[in-house]
Amino acid sequence: MRPRVSVQDSALRNGNFSLRIDPVQSEDAGLYEAWVTYNTEVQSCQVKLGVITVTLSPPSPVIENEPLLLNCNSSHQASLVETCWFHNRPLGPTSRTLCFLHGALSILRPAMSDAGSWRCQLRYSDNEIISATYNLQILGFDGPSKPVVYAAAGSAAD
Repeated sequence: MRPRVSVQDSALRNGNFSLRIDPVQSEDAGLYEAWVTYNTEVQSCQVKLGVITVTLSPPSPVIENEPLLLNCNSSHQASLVETCWFHNRPLGPTSRTLCFLHGALSILRPAMSDAGSWRCQLRYSDNEIISATYNLQILGFDGPSKPVVYAAAGSAAD
């Protein structure tokens, strides 16, 4: 896993044996165990790492009006009950929520208004709720809804 894994040497003296993985990959999911020996005493701990991934198909950049699929998956072992997608639009306070039985969100004709932060929330049969965020960027024209723009003489027009 090198060079993605590190232990803070300076923290070891204070009893902090934390393992840092950056960036986490889906194959990193699983059980981690630490053993620390100090003099004759042995301490151990176990941590289970779960991983959630959000993937975009086709990969970025997304072109306006070309279909896209956002997929959300987790290493959690229970049965998936519901997937909700929350969209926080970058322009204005509006947002929307879409819920499905599977982890994928399909947008057939993405518009510039679909850009922004999408959070998937997975709910499982054991009541575990897991979420991740994906920042969707869309290439396209975000101009006026009418093709004519009026500007005062002497001012700037965009």
